[in-house]
Parts: sequence; C-alpha cells; structure tokens
Amino acid sequence: MTANATRVLVLNSGSSSVKYQLLDMRDGSRLAAGLVERIGEQTSRLAHTPLATGGDKREREARIADHEEALKAVADELAADGLGLDSPELAAIGHRVVHGGLKFTEPTVIDDAVLEEIERLVPVAPLHNPANITGIRTAQALRPDLPQVAVFDTAFHTTMPEHAARYAIDVETADAHRIRRYGFHGTSHAYVSRKTAELLGKAPEDVNVIVLHLGNGASASAVAGGRCVDTSMGLTPLEGLVMGTRSGDIDPAVVFHLKRVAGMDADEIDVLLNKKSGLIGLCGDNDMREIRRRIDEGDQQAALAFDIYIHRLKKYIGAYSAVLGRVDAVAFTAGVGENAAPVREAAVKGLEELGLAVDADLNSVRSDEARLISPEYARVAVAVVPTDEELEIANQTYALVSN
Repeated sequence: MTANATRVLVLNSGSSSVKYQLLDMRDGSRLAAGLVERIGEQTSRLAHTPLATGGDKREREARIADHEEALKAVADELAADGLGLDSPELAAIGHRVVHGGLKFTEPTVIDDAVLEEIERLVPVAPLHNPANITGIRTAQALRPDLPQVAVFDTAFHTTMPEHAARYAIDVETADAHRIRRYGFHGTSHAYVSRKTAELLGKAPEDVNVIVLHLGNGASASAVAGGRCVDTSMGLTPLEGLVMGTRSGDIDPAVVFHLKRVAGMDADEIDVLLNKKSGLIGLCGDNDMREIRRRIDEGDQQAALAFDIYIHRLKKYIGAYSAVLGRVDAVAFTAGVGENAAPVREAAVKGLEELGLAVDADLNSVRSDEARLISPEYARVAVAVVPTDEELEIANQTYALVSN
C-alpha cells in the first residue's frame, strides 16, 4: 500500500441493493455516499451524493440488471467526481458480511478460502450472505489488485461465553448444524459501546454498557469492559426484541402449532415471523413515527403495539443488568433509538430502582451528536449515540491493510 493510499470504499451489498460510502481515513471524512436499489427490477434507482465537493445529490432511474452492473454504475459516479476506483489513493474495499460464524472473529482479508467459508455459512444466513458474496466477487473483478476486506456483523459477539451462546438442545445436533447464538449488528454495537465510554470520559475496558440498537431490525447487547457477553439476536436475526416486521422472542412450539392447526408450511411460517410480525403484524405499521401519531389520535391497536415493544425492551434491560452486575450506561442508537424520544422515555420509566432515569428536557432535544439524556443524579447514565457502521467498517478495514 502506497503512502498516499488513505481512502476506503465501504460496500454493503443486499439482495437487491448496494449501499456505499467512500471515506478518507486521515480524518474519517466522507467523500461520497450513495445507494443503488431495486437491482434486477424493471426500474432501478441510483442516488449518489458527492460529499467532498458539496455538490447536489444525483439520482437516476433505469434498469440495473445485476450487482456487477450496479457496482460499475457506482464506479462511474465516483469517477465523475474524480474519485474513481482506479485512484492510487484507494487503499482497500471493506465489505459488510452479515454472518461469519465462529471462524471469523475479526476483519479478514478476502481470498478464495475465506469466500468458501462465507459460502458454507449460507444455510444459517440465506437472506444475507449470498448477496454479500455477490458484492465481493463483483468488486474483486473490478479491482483484482486491491485488498478486499470482510467485516462481519457477528464478529463482535464471538466473545460471548458458551453459557450465553449455547441453546439448551442436544449438543451433537447443535454442533452438526452450527446451531448456536451468533448475534448481529456487531459493528454498530462495537462502535456505540466504545463511543459511550468516550462520552463518559472513560476507557472502554472500564465501562459496562447495555446497547439498544433500535431500527427496523432491533437488537440489544450486554458489553462488559469492551467485550460482548450477551446479545438478543441468535442463530438468525429473528430472536430477541420486537422489531419492525420480525416477532423477536416467541415460543418455538408456535411453529409446530401453525403447521398442525393452520396447515402452514415452513416457508409460510418463515415469512410470517420475519416479514409479517413485529410492529407491522401488531398494528399494520412499522414506522414508529406513524405509530406515535396514531397513538396521539387515540388508536388502541397502535398503543398496544407500542406497549408490547416497550415491554420487551424493559425485559432485556433488566436481564442484561443482571448479566453485567454493574451497569454504567444504557445507550440508545439506530433510527428509532436516536430519534424516538417517547421510546427512550417509556423504556426507562419505572426502572429507577436500577439507577435509570431520563431528563425530559434533555430527551426532547434532537441532535446528531452523542449526548447524555439522564439527570446528574442518575446512578446509570442514559445516552443517545448515533451509530456509524460504515465508519467502523472503514476503520477496521484500514487498520488491517495498513498493518
């Protein structure tokens, strides 16, 4: 890597989309960002923002057949800003990979063996890993000489002790089929737990944090001294908190009941629990802003959905307080966690005996900055910490290739 190679392109390849950011690692600044969506559909959309020049967002709609065509379109947009993929200043491409199993515990330079292992994990991440693989292979074809680095959503959670990671099922069956709790949103939990420690003026190893990543997908983690010791998502992202369209925790026998009584097959139940449950299943909306608007208008179904959502949140705050023994902070992050003041207030209300409280005035302030929203007297700090998964991926990628 040359001395002037200080840029990292971060790619997050979904089944029909590619999110990307180009960052300068000298100061972590963003040079460009964008999204390609509806890949493979009749009309695709590319939105690109040239942040380095302060130019206006550029959007275009036209059919983009596959990920290869999508990444070529991204490369063209970057080149138009003088930031092309052929630039000698590009040090590496960092890829978000959802599932790394137990093998990948840290960012990894991608070679054939790494790709094979990511493919082996497809059965436990059928919706995510195939798209991640496609993005990696396409980027390799565009820049075969450039280091490609995989940063895994599961890696941060590999520090969980066995008693937290194991399900209480037959050990031989579990091991044969890789059935255990892996956890997800790891880059966000890593970033937010570290930033929370900074907000408290302490080193990460001196702080115990409960991180609540509340977006359309939602997860909680218990982080002791910078290491994850428990997290709410499991073998898949379905376990845990109530989410936008996912049920979260549920009696496993519900699956057998639906098969026997409702005549539903495995695929139908999969769709029900992953896409037609959670908030959207409870009240028909998965946008917290809309749910709060309906509650303000007296909608009882929306109010019940909100109460179920908060009840599950409180259960995990209480459980992770017990797991950690000492809690220094609870940090809210992601779309709902960062923006929905009523969610933060309701989640903490009634937990005063655990040392938690929220200052109404501080909680009502909208800001892009990390901040405390608890009163000075509170034994446990309550924080709002905007997550930055792309910066975390870029930092991990650049640190690896620099070394």
